[in-house]
Amino acid sequence: MNQMFKASITLSALLLALPAAAEVVVVVNAKAAESSLTKDQVSQFFLGKSTAMTPVDQAESAPARAEFYKKVTDKDPSQIKALWSKLVFTGKATMPKEVGDNAGVKKAVAADPKAIGYIDKSAVDASVKVVYAGS
Repeated sequence: MNQMFKASITLSALLLALPAAAEVVVVVNAKAAESSLTKDQVSQFFLGKSTAMTPVDQAESAPARAEFYKKVTDKDPSQIKALWSKLVFTGKATMPKEVGDNAGVKKAVAADPKAIGYIDKSAVDASVKVVYAGS
């Protein structure tokens, strides 16, 4: 009985230590004309296929970045890096602006009416507008 109690306490501690999966949403400037975008439209901006909006990426190490690209483009970070390397090398596109975290994305998007970025849903405030939340 004592061992089962210890095991359940250990399991509970491990589960609490796991990071909660945050919901990543796509945001634009609060004054932007766009009110919603499809997954495909968002994907076009972040894969360099459209220049109508300026993508803002989080740092490569940010958990939101991998989650965003998997959710929206169905690609992992190494595939995205290879794609952008090719686009930049051939002169077809320039890399998205990279900022450190949710706060950096909000600041960049709030300052540029053509910017588009992604942040944790919990970080959304009046400075940005959610245009895609996915499923």
